[in-house]
Amino acid sequence: MKEKLAKIKEEALKQIAGSDALEKLNEVRVNFLGKKGELTTVLKSMKDVAPEERPKVGQMVNEIRDEIERVLEQAKTQMETKAREAAMKREVIDVTLPAKKNLVGHRHPNRIVLDEVERIFIGMGYEVVEGPEVEYDYYNFEALNIPADHPAKDEQDTFYVTNEILLRTQTSPVQVRTMEKGKLPIRMIAPGRVFRSDEVDATHSPSFHQIEGMIVDKGITFADLKGTLAQFAKELFGEKTKVKFRPHHFPFTEPSAEVDVSCFKCGGEGCRFCKGSGWIEILGCGMVHPKVLKMSGIDPDVYSGFAFGIGLERITLLKYEIDDMRLLYENDVRFLKQF
Repeated sequence: MKEKLAKIKEEALKQIAGSDALEKLNEVRVNFLGKKGELTTVLKSMKDVAPEERPKVGQMVNEIRDEIERVLEQAKTQMETKAREAAMKREVIDVTLPAKKNLVGHRHPNRIVLDEVERIFIGMGYEVVEGPEVEYDYYNFEALNIPADHPAKDEQDTFYVTNEILLRTQTSPVQVRTMEKGKLPIRMIAPGRVFRSDEVDATHSPSFHQIEGMIVDKGITFADLKGTLAQFAKELFGEKTKVKFRPHHFPFTEPSAEVDVSCFKCGGEGCRFCKGSGWIEILGCGMVHPKVLKMSGIDPDVYSGFAFGIGLERITLLKYEIDDMRLLYENDVRFLKQF
């Protein structure tokens, strides 16, 4: 038995010395000290040893186990030290080398223009309000005086989720939700993403952004609307900018108008940018329809208001003289870094 133990010790130390990886050291530990290891097997066969020899054999087993564990731990420490030193050599940092350039992003041109629009209207006392992009048919159409048989509800123009739920085609539903709260007066703008079933080209996209604005108070007139939009145009496009109102029709406003601004490129003389007319269309507006006020719980005999809608991309294209709307969404760094 003593000779067998001596051979086990010799073989274990030999295998430890020949190990070149931590995985191999672990195999040695299992083979000799594990539950089914050779030393454990010897302990299980102690019943075959003469009673007077058992204490000596048991002591010898324990000494060999301690010796193997000590050598294993020593070998493990040496391997870990070598691995750490090798890693430090590989990962050495040359502080004299140029540092990696940190590329810092910046605002998208749409965001730059939206911030400017919000700054202008907040300066006039407006509040910025947001609403859901997935909207009920009621808020997107019916509450805005657009009945069920109106062409705007055609599925070719609107993305429907169900018969009653859709992707909003405008941010006007935010105005309805604000009016329903009954907290008057109201002075708000509602910027956000909208969706329409349009083919992608230089001036159209199925997903774009609008900025809707609205005031509801006592004694609001069309003259207030004209003065507000004239001031907005001057702050956005320049002090010499003029505005022109053309009669139009919107279901949720009456009377309604489309607004042109004098071309800020040629000063109204006519150029390629304004197609020779001297004017550029920028938004639609009008007095809030009495039916819209009434459906939202506001008495149209006491209160009146005006509303307007601006296409954010259109303003961005005009302000920066961009010819193709698709450039705003292609994420071409060469284009975006110009802003």
